[in-house]
Amino acid sequence: HDPDLITLSGDNAWDTAAYLRLIEFLDGFGIPWAPVMGNHDGEGTGTEFWAAYTLSNAENCLFKFGPKDMGYGNYIINITENDKIIHTLFMMDTHSSGNFEVEGQTVDGYDHLWDNQLDWYEWGVNGIKDLNNGKVVESTVFFHIPVREYIDAWNAVSVNKSEDKEFGEGDTNNESFLHGNIVEEWCPSPVNNGFFKLCKDLDSTKTIICGHDHKNDSAVMYEGICLAYAL
Repeated sequence: HDPDLITLSGDNAWDTAAYLRLIEFLDGFGIPWAPVMGNHDGEGTGTEFWAAYTLSNAENCLFKFGPKDMGYGNYIINITENDKIIHTLFMMDTHSSGNFEVEGQTVDGYDHLWDNQLDWYEWGVNGIKDLNNGKVVESTVFFHIPVREYIDAWNAVSVNKSEDKEFGEGDTNNESFLHGNIVEEWCPSPVNNGFFKLCKDLDSTKTIICGHDHKNDSAVMYEGICLAYAL
C-alpha cells in the first residue's frame, strides 16, 4: 500500500510522551497526515492547545489551527488534479462536552459543531464552488463526535433485529447497508445541530467519517450521504 494521505479521527494519543511518539511514528512514513481533535486530546497533555500546537509543528502533518473561536483544527484540504480541485476534505473539531437545552431541560452530554463552524463550512463549500466555475466540488468531512443521524441511518437499514442478536446487528442485505456493525451505544451530542441537513442542502459532502465510538465500524448510506466510523 502506498497511501497519499493518512487521516486520524480524534483521541489521537494519551499524555505528552505518547503524543510525541505518535508524531514521530507518523512523520516517519514521509506521507502527509491530517488529524482532527477528539474530546480526550486535551487530557493527559496539559492542555488541548499544547496538543494542537505540537501537531501543527510536525513535519508532515497538515493540521492547522483554523479560525479563532471554533476550537482547534478546523481546516480544509483540497485534492487537485491538473490544477483543478477534484475533491475537498473538511477537517473539523467537535470539541468535548457541555450543558445543553433539550425539550426544556438542561442535560449534560457530548458537544458537536458550533454555529460558527456551520457558517465556516458553508463558506468553504461555496468558495470552492466559485473556484470551480460555479460547479459544486464533492467533499468528505472528518470529525470526532458523530452527528445524531448515525443512529437514524443504522436503524433505517437494521430492520430485522431480534433478541438473540448482538446490539445493533440487523439486516445487512438492505441495499443501503455498506459495511460493519454497531456493537456499542452511539454517543452523539444530545442535540441535533443541523449539520447533516446543511450537508444535504449544499450537496457537496457525500461522506462523513467520525471516531469517538470505539468499537463501531459501520458505514451506511443514508439520504445520499455515507455515514462511516473510523475505529
